[in-house]
Amino acid sequence: QVQLVESGGGSVQAGDSLRLSCTASGRTASSYAMGWFRQAPGTEREFVASIIWHGGITSYADSVKGRFTISGSVDWNTVYLQMNSLEPDDTALYYCADTYYYCSGYLCSDAGTYNSWGQGTQVTVSS
Repeated sequence: QVQLVESGGGSVQAGDSLRLSCTASGRTASSYAMGWFRQAPGTEREFVASIIWHGGITSYADSVKGRFTISGSVDWNTVYLQMNSLEPDDTALYYCADTYYYCSGYLCSDAGTYNSWGQGTQVTVSS
């Protein structure tokens, strides 16, 4: 059973930056992809970014393109989410996810594709 632990959340002002980290344990081999999702109170969980380990193919939600960057460690056990120019609408609980399944069209945006989830780290952005 793979366990995922997120860290790096906090409370910041609009325009500030944060870097989230997610580390996997219990692995004997690389997964296919890892991703970040977020959920604000009263909303559905939404896709933020993903990375496919082989080739380092990244994808982003339109709402964060140009501001957020996803990257991974050389050992394939940690993913990062660099968040710049944060906005109040970015306020949410951010979840890390992991999947051993292939993603259609290299876009790992469907939450149903992922089989492991972290408990989340809170990001709060004030204006």
